Amino acid sequence: MKVLMEKLVFSLLCVAFFQGCMVHSVEYDHTASIECLPDPMKPLYNGGIVQNGEFNSGLMGWSTHRNIKAGVRSSPSGNKFAVAHGAGGTLSSSGNVLPLHSVYQSVRMQRDTHYSLSAWLQVPAGSAHVKAIVKAPDGERIIAGAVVAKSGCWSMLKGGMTACCSGHGEIFFESDVPVDIWVDSVSLQPFTFAEWDAHALRSANTTRRSTVRLVAKGADRKPMANATVIIELLRAGFPFGNTMTKEILNLPAYEKWFTSRFTVATFENEMKWYSTEWNQNQEDYRIPDAMLKLANKYGIRVRGHNVFWDDQNSQIRWVRPMNTDQLKAAMQKRLKSVVSRYAGKVIHWDVVNENLHFNFFEGKFGPAASAQIFNQVGQIDHNAILFMNEFNTLEQPGDPNPTPAKYVAKMNQIKSYPGNGGIKLGVGLESHFSTPNIPYMRSALDTLAKMKLPMWLTEVDVVKGPNQVKFLEQVLREGYGHPSVNGMIMWAAWHANGCYVMCLTDNNFKNLPIGNVVDKLIAEWKTHHTEVTTDENGMVEIDLPHGEYNFTVTHPSVNGAAIHIMTVDAASSASDHTITVKA
Repeated sequence: MKVLMEKLVFSLLCVAFFQGCMVHSVEYDHTASIECLPDPMKPLYNGGIVQNGEFNSGLMGWSTHRNIKAGVRSSPSGNKFAVAHGAGGTLSSSGNVLPLHSVYQSVRMQRDTHYSLSAWLQVPAGSAHVKAIVKAPDGERIIAGAVVAKSGCWSMLKGGMTACCSGHGEIFFESDVPVDIWVDSVSLQPFTFAEWDAHALRSANTTRRSTVRLVAKGADRKPMANATVIIELLRAGFPFGNTMTKEILNLPAYEKWFTSRFTVATFENEMKWYSTEWNQNQEDYRIPDAMLKLANKYGIRVRGHNVFWDDQNSQIRWVRPMNTDQLKAAMQKRLKSVVSRYAGKVIHWDVVNENLHFNFFEGKFGPAASAQIFNQVGQIDHNAILFMNEFNTLEQPGDPNPTPAKYVAKMNQIKSYPGNGGIKLGVGLESHFSTPNIPYMRSALDTLAKMKLPMWLTEVDVVKGPNQVKFLEQVLREGYGHPSVNGMIMWAAWHANGCYVMCLTDNNFKNLPIGNVVDKLIAEWKTHHTEVTTDENGMVEIDLPHGEYNFTVTHPSVNGAAIHIMTVDAASSASDHTITVKA
C-alpha cells in the first residue's frame, strides 16, 4: 500500500510539473505576410490539426455546404488549391443575401484552448472581403479574421479564436459578395492557455531584457574581485503610460499618483481642436501648455492627440457647415497652430484620428485627404512619429473597416503620396476591448508588424464586467510580450464624475482592483537584481529589463565609489562594460 501511495504521489507531482512548470509545445509562429504572392507559402505548423491543408490529396477531409460546388485546381506552377462557387449573393427565403462559403473542414476542438488560424485566399476577379469563420462546438459562429482577397495573387489571412467548449467544430471562409473563393495552405494550431502564456513570457524576456556583463577594475586597471555593484533603475525602457486630464493641474494627489507610475501620457481631450478653438478664431492653449509643463517636470513624454479627427460627429459646430474653401482655410490654421506650437515637445502625433471608420475630410477633399494632412504635419514637425490611430483593428475581427489588411492599404496610400517618402510613420492601435480575442490580437499584431513601423497600443481599456481585471491583464501581457510593440498607453483617464469605461482609482486616488493589476505589471516589468558581487575576474553578468540604470561599484580596498549611468537595451549584450573604481 505504501509503495502504491508513493507511486501515486510521484505521478501527481509529474503531472503538476509538466502542466505548471515544463510547458513544452509547438513554438508560436509569428510569420505573416502583407504581400500578394503568385503562390502561397506553406501552411504554418504544417497545417496543425487541419487535414490536407494544401489540397494535394484533392478534397480529402473537406466538405461543402448546401448549393456549393467545389473542386481542386492547379496553377501553372503546379500549386493545388480549392475552388468553391455556388449560392453566394442570392436571396434566402427570408429575403437576406446568402454569403458565399468556401469548402469547410470539421475539426475536434478542446475547451479553454487558443487556436491560431491562417490561410491563403484568392478570388478570380476583382477583390473581395473574405472572412474566416469557426463554427464552435456550441454552434456559435466566430469570425476569426478577415482579409481582402484579390485576383491574380494570394493573400494571407491570419487570425484566431478561443474555444470555450469541447466537441466538433468547423472552419471555412465566406464572402458577402457573389464571388468564387479560392483557398490554400490552411492551418489551425491549438495552444493550451499555459502554452500560450509561456510563449508570451519567453518573448517578453527575449525582447524586453538583456544580459549585461560588467567588469569592475581598480585604478591600476586590474580586475576587482568581490566588488559590490548596487543597481538602480532610473527609467524603464518600455514606454507604458495612461491618459491625463486637466484635473491633474489642481490635485496634488492625482499628480503624485500619475507621475509615480507612468513614463508617457496622452492628453485625453485637451489638445483636440474642439478644446483649443471652441469658438472660431479664439484659440486657447493654456490648459495643454500647463499639462505639458507638468509632464516635462517629471520626465513624462507626451503623445500629440490629435491634429484632426475624421468623425463627422466630433467636428466643432462651426466647422460642420463650412464649404470646402472655408474648411481648408480653417484646417490650415489649426494644423499650423497646434503642430508648430508643440513640434519638438511631443514624441508622436495622431494625425487623422480613425480614418478607416470615418471620412469627414476625405468626403470634402477626396481620398488623398489623409495623406495630404500627414504631408503637411511632417513638413512642420520633422522629429515626431506620425500615427494612424484606429480602433477595432485588434479588438473586433468582425468589423470590416479596420482589418489589418485595410490598415496596411491605408498606410501604403499615405506613404506613397508625393513627398511622404521621408516622414516617420507609426501604427496606432487604440485597443478598446470588451471580451478580448487574444489569438486574433496576436495574429493582427503579426500582420501589422510586417510594415516595419513603430507600433503602439494607444488607448487600452476593457469595459466593466466581472472579468475586467483578468481581461486587462491578458491584453497588457499580450502587448508587452509581442516583439513588435514599442509602447502602450491606457485610456483610463481619471475624472471626478467617472471614467470613460475603466477607472484605475477611486476619487481619493486609492487603487481599485483594476489599478492593482496595473501596478503589479509595472513592478513585474521592472524586477531586477538590486545588488550583486563580482567574481574573481571582476566580472558579473546581470539579467536586466531594458532601461536607464545607475550602477554604483564599491570595494573594501577603496574608500570611494564609482557611479556609472548606462542605458541597457538590445545591443547591451554585445560587449563588456567596464567600471573603474578609483581611490
